[in-house]
Formats: sequence, C-alpha cells, structure tokens
Amino acid sequence: MTTVDILAVFAHPDDLEMGVGGTMLKLKSLGHRTGALDVTRGEMGTRGTPEGRAREAEEAAEILQLDVRENLELADGHVFVDYESRGKMVKVLRRLKPRLILTHQIDDPHPDHDHIARLVREAARLASMKNYDPESGDEKIAVPMVAHSVFSRNVPPSFIVDVSAFHAVKMEAIRAHASQFHDPNSSEPETRLTGERFLAELESRSSYFGSLIGVEFGEPFYVREALNIDDPVDLLTRPMNLYS
Repeated sequence: MTTVDILAVFAHPDDLEMGVGGTMLKLKSLGHRTGALDVTRGEMGTRGTPEGRAREAEEAAEILQLDVRENLELADGHVFVDYESRGKMVKVLRRLKPRLILTHQIDDPHPDHDHIARLVREAARLASMKNYDPESGDEKIAVPMVAHSVFSRNVPPSFIVDVSAFHAVKMEAIRAHASQFHDPNSSEPETRLTGERFLAELESRSSYFGSLIGVEFGEPFYVREALNIDDPVDLLTRPMNLYS
C-alpha cells in the first residue's frame, strides 16, 4: 500500500505546482514520500479538457517526482464541506496516512479553494476518530498537521521555505499544464492565467518571499497552531532579511 509523508491537497490540476511545487521537490530531495490529491478535474476551466488536464497532471507529477497523484473527482465549482465530501477525504487520508498536508488558504476568494481548506482541516481531525465511519473498516490515523500556502491573500507567513535550488524544475512542472498558460497560437478565450506575463508574476512572487529570508526564491506558508521549536538558536540564526 502506498503511503506518503506529505500530501498536497489542491482544487485543480496546476494549483499544486503554482503554490507549493518547489516545496514538494525539496521535501522529496530530503527523503520524504510525497503525494498530491487534486480535488476536482478542473472541468469548469476556460481552457483545456478534463482528459487533457489529467495528462498534463501526470506529466507534472513525473517532473515533481511525486510518489502518488490522485484525483478526488468532486465537481469543479461545486466543492462544499458536506457529509459526502468529508467522508471521501477521510478515506483518502486514512489510506495515504500523511503526516503533513499542504493546502489552500482559508478565506481564499475562490470558493472551491476556501472550502477545500476547511474540508481538509475537518477531515484531518475526523480521520483520527475511531468511531467516525466505522462501517468502512478504515483504521484511524494520527491527526495530520495542516500548512496553508500563502497565495491569494496577503497574510503574514508562519514560515518560508527556501526553494531556490528547485525553482527551475518547479517552473517546468507549471509549464507542463500547457493548456492553462500563454500560447500565442491558441484560439481559446483569454484568462488571467493565459496572460503573457502571468508566469513572470509567479516568479516575482517567489523572488519576493525569498527576499524576506535572504534567498533567491521562497514559498510561504502559515499554520494556525503554535510551532514547537527544538532549537531556537538554529532557527533564528538562519539567513534572513532583517528589514523584512
């Protein structure tokens, strides 16, 4: 049975790559087993088809060296924190047994993103309860911790991951989702993502967050829990920008 240490749970194929692709590559390089759960097939997207996007997701998974990538197949644009969706999410968490989940921000302006952040938090807790859905036969797991990718709302990050060494490969994984980004030969409708400068904007964001910790590229996260730090000297003497 495939299990993972870190599971990235995001709404649409390509959300993971844009938000936490560098972090997933770094965690893989550190010896962790990494997985992705796309919650929808992105069927409401302006460009591409669900089938094409699934192929792009597979290509990106290879680039990111993911141990597993699955799709929960909830309806794009209709993701809610309801009984059925919680049950589906709990089943996946109990099977993959992640210790850490990376996901969207709470209060993200995209309803699916916001609902998934809340769905993940609730399912992570329910997955640890022995008497939740006992008929399924799934065994409870320890509560996975949840870190939210700072992407759409300007909130102070709890920590920033140095992804400088992995930035180029992250961008390669993003570009694997070719149907969603700039293509001068495409006759499909334009979106914000298909703008000629959109990928450059993503790089600028990574550069900005990198500058806050004194590195070239960074990916920001926040957690709602207090962080338990073993060695504050080691933590606080790492390179950082004193003017950040």
